[in-house]
Amino acid sequence: MRIELLYFDAGPSHEAFLPRLRELLAQGGVDARIAERRVESLADAQRERFLESPTLRVDGVDVDPDAGERTDYGLKCRLYRTAEGVSGAPRDEWVLGAFHRARIAS
Repeated sequence: MRIELLYFDAGPSHEAFLPRLRELLAQGGVDARIAERRVESLADAQRERFLESPTLRVDGVDVDPDAGERTDYGLKCRLYRTAEGVSGAPRDEWVLGAFHRARIAS
């Protein structure tokens, strides 16, 4: 399983999210390295299809269920909209669900 955390330097949420992501990996029984990938320019953001910082992908797929409908790539701080409000990190359920789907696909 490939875990990628994409971010840009001005976005503080990726560092705050890392400890929680590690907890979710342990909770989900996932033994995988987190590849932290810095996006440095708007051109990089477009090429990487970077939907703001932080972006978490499992096996190349964004954990946000609505990410596939978006094209607003850029160097911005990402806000995840949920029924509970807005957060700087994806919902635990999305992350654990992505781990589960990746296991089934392999």
